[in-house]
Amino acid sequence: MVAMATTFESLLEAVPDALVGMDTSGVIGFVNHQGELLFGCERDDLVGKHIETLVPEGLWQVYLATRKDYFADPRSRALGLDLELRGRHRDGSEFPVIIRLSGLDTGDVLLEFAPICELARRKRAFDKAQQMTAIVENSEDGIIGKTLGGTVLSWNAGAERMFGYSSMEIIGRSIDLLAPADRAGEIDAMSDRITSGKSVDHFETIRLRKDGSAMRVSISECPIRDEDGVVVGSSTIARDMTEARRAYEASRAMIEASQDSLVSIGPDGKITDANAATVTVTGVPRHELIGTDFSNYFTDPAKAHEIYQRVFTQEVAVDDYALTIRHRDGTLTDVKYGGSVHRGTGGDVLAVFAAVRDVSKLTEAYEAARSMIESSLDSLVAINPDGLITDVNEATVRVTGVSRDELIGTAFSDYFTDPARAERVYQLVFHEGMAVDYPLSIRHRDGRLTEVLYNASAYRDADGNVLGAFAAARDVTKQMQAQRRNAEQQNKEREQLLELQAFQRLTVGRELKMTEIKKENERLRGLLADGGVEPSDQR
Repeated sequence: MVAMATTFESLLEAVPDALVGMDTSGVIGFVNHQGELLFGCERDDLVGKHIETLVPEGLWQVYLATRKDYFADPRSRALGLDLELRGRHRDGSEFPVIIRLSGLDTGDVLLEFAPICELARRKRAFDKAQQMTAIVENSEDGIIGKTLGGTVLSWNAGAERMFGYSSMEIIGRSIDLLAPADRAGEIDAMSDRITSGKSVDHFETIRLRKDGSAMRVSISECPIRDEDGVVVGSSTIARDMTEARRAYEASRAMIEASQDSLVSIGPDGKITDANAATVTVTGVPRHELIGTDFSNYFTDPAKAHEIYQRVFTQEVAVDDYALTIRHRDGTLTDVKYGGSVHRGTGGDVLAVFAAVRDVSKLTEAYEAARSMIESSLDSLVAINPDGLITDVNEATVRVTGVSRDELIGTAFSDYFTDPARAERVYQLVFHEGMAVDYPLSIRHRDGRLTEVLYNASAYRDADGNVLGAFAAARDVTKQMQAQRRNAEQQNKEREQLLELQAFQRLTVGRELKMTEIKKENERLRGLLADGGVEPSDQR
């Protein structure tokens, strides 16, 4: 045992397991530091004692039989794999252990004590290591282990596919092999960062494949430490960004080609990115825009701030908010603002994407159209499917005596002498698409009546759904009055004509009678003349 202690003591002290050396009779000759900790005894208290000191009395016979079997066939073996064995602590408490026996050249026996809980921990660690190994080997990314000097120590299948080198070709060589000549400084800078215990996250750069072709990669690198916490190497994850970069450049080209101002805003309200249209509408270069407050570029910063804060807090998209952007030179641009949230892989809101559309030309066109609408002598009304007024022109205000604000939201049919008939007009529009020359009478607030002819048609959305009706009422009061006057005049003329006709008939009758009398008189005269008697003689 003296020989064993002098030969192996320094080596066995470094072993992380509890080791006890004994001779063939079971007398303890050596205990390492881990053994002292496990059993709670000083080394001097154990050396020279029998091994059963460390074993509960009830299991002495089991250990004795096991030792006899071992000495009959001395080879390294584990005990307790099928039988729960126990060790005894100095305070008398017992704990489950697994014992491995190994024979030494001196003829002595070395016992390795491992608490079952420690073995379970090791098994979990082993299983985790196996799992991590499987993840590393099956990863699409290149995972590389290397020394601080840059020598490759490990190289997974993803790295083989990405760079074209097999692990046999690359392990033991310098990682500099993958860097273009003009990128060597990057590797040195990353190495310095790793040596200082810091990591590198998602660093995009260029690396070379085995065939010499270049590819864009994203590199993340972290330190590898020994059990004392000293940095001894690094682990690198390299991701091929070629396709991702193509997709990004394609989407970026679309973003830059957009005529709408597109902006990304962080939770603090600062601009994190902007496209060329934003530069144009603000007059501020992109590098100056980034990092500034989004709301400061509007004539109403409070409203702009409130909108994107609503997107962040409610996590819902907003659309068509009217704002006005102020250009650096003072020019104002009317816009419609819409925003939606951008979420990370965990679902957290990271930013707001805002789209700002220049509607100044639309505003001008609307104002021109509005001017024409307002200049119309006809009453023009927009009606929703519920029959409520959504907009009117000034002619409608005049003919009803009710202000625009009061008219909007009220029932269209209420302003007519026959509401039921008026309701049939817009219902006809919603069912058949239009109504033509529909006569109605509008009642002014002061009681005056205006006779009108209504023409109306439906307006629809892009999918063909009816949104409402536009109605135009033409004042035909004077025409109707003229028609009534004409009708009255015609009636009078008709009556006069009938009177003349009656008089004529009477006159004609009298004339006929006079003619008959004359004829009769002439006939009598003829008869008298034939008789030689003069008419005067008859008297």
